[in-house]
This record gives sequence, C-alpha cells and structure tokens, in this order.
Amino acid sequence: MSNVDPQELSKFGELAHRWWDRNSEFRPLHDMNPLRLEWIDTLAGLAGKRVLDIGCGGGILSEAMAGRAEHVTGIDLATKALGVARLHAMESGVENIEYREVAAETLAAEAPHRFDLVTCMEMLEHVPDPASVVRACAELVRPGGWVFFSTLNRNAKSFLFGIVGAEYLLRLLPKGTHEYARFIRPSELAAWCRAAGLDLATTRGMEYNPLTRRFSLSDDCSVNYLLACRLRP
Repeated sequence: MSNVDPQELSKFGELAHRWWDRNSEFRPLHDMNPLRLEWIDTLAGLAGKRVLDIGCGGGILSEAMAGRAEHVTGIDLATKALGVARLHAMESGVENIEYREVAAETLAAEAPHRFDLVTCMEMLEHVPDPASVVRACAELVRPGGWVFFSTLNRNAKSFLFGIVGAEYLLRLLPKGTHEYARFIRPSELAAWCRAAGLDLATTRGMEYNPLTRRFSLSDDCSVNYLLACRLRP
C-alpha cells in the first residue's frame, strides 16, 4: 500500500460516478478502448486467457476484455471506481469478471504467475514508484505470458499535447489529471521491463484526431505510447 498517491485516488474517486458516461471526463478512455482491445487481442489472443487488469478504474478495458477472455480480474485502490465497475458489470450481465481492491505488489505476493496476460494501461504515471508496478506485473504473469503497458512520454511535445492541449485547450481531461514530472520515457519503461525479466516485443504510438474522436496506432511514440512484452520462460 506504500506505492500509492492518496491525492490521485481522491481525484479519480470524485469522478467515479461519471466513469461510464461517454461524454464525461473519461471520454478519451472510451475513445481509445477499441484500439487498445484490438491491439492486445491481435498480439496475445484473449480467447481462453486468464487476464489481470492493473489500475482498472471503472472497468472500461476490463469489461471489454471479459467479452473475449475466459476470465478477467480487475484491481485498483480507488474504492469508488471499483464500486462503479462492479455495478456496471452486474447491470451488463458480465459474469466472468472479478474486481478487487488490492495493490499489484500485494497480489503478486499472493498469486505469483497466475495470469496468462496482464495489462497496466494509463496507470504507471499516477504512482510514486512505477518500476515497482512493472516488477509486480512480471511476477503476476506466467512464463511466456504477455504484459501490456500504456503511458505518456516525457518531453516538450508530450507536455504541449498531453497537458496543455488535452487539459486546457481541448478540455479532453480535467485540469490536473497529469503531472509532467511523472511521464515516462519509453527507454525508462523498457529498462524497467528488462530488469524485471520481461522481453520487449513491440512499442507503438497512439495518435488522437479531435475532429473524428478516433485514436490510431502509429510509429510516433513522442506522446502516448503502448508497450508489449513477454516474461522470459
């Protein structure tokens, strides 16, 4: 429980009731979800997999993956967001999903190498020690299994697009959603992965078109990017 920022939990907790409103502050997550889902499924194949979604929030990605996987476990430390996730899954009739209020590091000690596939999307930039979460991901996935991350690069362009543009000009996100100092360069994330025993498979950028409200994959990782890796056998 030490690797958590109470202010971050409070910030997202206050917005929890709006998590499934596609026109709310969480609209970007809804807009990018189909792209993330297809990217994960194409690389790793969700069918028949036991999946863990770390930092699941209100369950947008967790519930989408549950439509294709054998079982999904979503974990978070934001109590209100988990309550929203459980309620939405119940109302949607999704039975192969479980939500738990537990830290990734705690679950790694409790259930090592239990999952075929682990996702940690838009979460690393919100914790004090992201490398600790990366290590937990490696401890949670089975040998040969897949781990997926998405986060924000740290450079002048990402500050301009990810904070000034998204939070202040386009107002896609609430002001203060991100702290620039916590953005993570791909080289830093890749180094943490290698140190944890994860082999990098691919890195892709995500670009957003505000006119069409669509995200697309690209080779430009200067702002939002996705990273896929596998645990060494």
